[in-house]
Amino acid sequence: MKLVLVGLNWKTATQEVLEKFAIPENGMGMALAGMMEYPSVKECAIISTCNRTEIYTVSDDAYQSFRNTKEYLARYNSSTVDEIDGYLYAYRGFDAVRHLFRVASGIDSLVLGEPQISGQVKDAYEYSLKFDASGPFLNRLFPKAISVVKRVRTDTAVGAGAVSVSSAAVDLVKKIISQLDEKSAMVIGAGEMGGLAARHLVSAGIRDVTVTNRTFDRAMKLADEMQGSAVRFEEFKSRLKLADVVISATGAPGFIITKEDAVRVIKERTNRFWVLIDIAHPSDIDPSCHEVENVFLYNIFDLRSVVEENLDERKKEAEKAEKIIVGEVESFGKWFETYRAAPIIVELRKKFDGLKDKEVEKAISQLKGADEKTVRTIMAMANSLMNKFLHQPISALKQGENLENGVSAGEAIRKIFDLDDGEGVSVSEEKESVES
Repeated sequence: MKLVLVGLNWKTATQEVLEKFAIPENGMGMALAGMMEYPSVKECAIISTCNRTEIYTVSDDAYQSFRNTKEYLARYNSSTVDEIDGYLYAYRGFDAVRHLFRVASGIDSLVLGEPQISGQVKDAYEYSLKFDASGPFLNRLFPKAISVVKRVRTDTAVGAGAVSVSSAAVDLVKKIISQLDEKSAMVIGAGEMGGLAARHLVSAGIRDVTVTNRTFDRAMKLADEMQGSAVRFEEFKSRLKLADVVISATGAPGFIITKEDAVRVIKERTNRFWVLIDIAHPSDIDPSCHEVENVFLYNIFDLRSVVEENLDERKKEAEKAEKIIVGEVESFGKWFETYRAAPIIVELRKKFDGLKDKEVEKAISQLKGADEKTVRTIMAMANSLMNKFLHQPISALKQGENLENGVSAGEAIRKIFDLDDGEGVSVSEEKESVES
């Protein structure tokens, strides 16, 4: 069994190209069926997100599987292999295992340490199960990847600290204000930044969110998603006094909140604190607002320094995660060598059992009149000798050792003892041999 991965991601292709290769949820069954039609492919799983599409295959012929996967991706994109080849990367064997563990742990993500990818890896495995594309290898590999994620998250802080301006803004709010569920917020601007800020605010616990935007329909849409309220842009200043926190993220060419606004709002709030966070560029809020007593103003440059510090911390933690992953790949490798050796161990034991039984039978026939105790003694001695003779070769098989000339222990033992290919070995026999 050989694992091959072929894919493309945010490092090798533009967003426009990635979108062409993205496989939607409702197309996953067809994609897996398309891959499984290739005779070389025995098992398959596909990870497809906005930042990557990767196809993992298990086969007896790695090169053919590699070619078939490229052909499939070209066909899916109505292109030729030559046209897409420059976007693709490939890994095989334990390099592919390591890559999957890095992907699942967020180490290979555009946003280092992002947690969503582990759920997407889990989804990929569930699709593989659902559409009968998984088998013994992937059934071990993908659950192992998920367990690696848990260990990385437990033992490192690679996912800690906000690494986007919007999330950093909300982290800042949490540090300044306690009991967020009793506070209200206004988000000015319903674009990507404003939308992210609104979602982070709700996740942080703020229940009362008001959204305003120059296009009122967009404000209403975002407000509905947040179960908040929308206010027309022409009217938002009259509602500022009600918001303990204001996050502004518009594309306005000039200030939309001035120092005069701040003076008025603080008076209307009877000097209660007012937190203003400006994540727009150019700025939405006049910097002189911070001169007003009880106004706390932070701009995008303050937040970027926080984001950069958090990213530096995540990079340090990623180094710890890489060491964990190396150890987990080795652990998976030990399982795989044992799994791969199972059919050979079964055949080897069958061969020696047959020889042993013949010799024991011959010895007992020569001991005419041997009593039961003598027969049991001979049998025990024969079994003991066989186990001792087999101990070293079976250990070599389980450890996946290679000889000096690069020939594997399995290949050597098959040849020396004239074993067949193990196709007739049952699953229960393999399991017994692995556990013995």
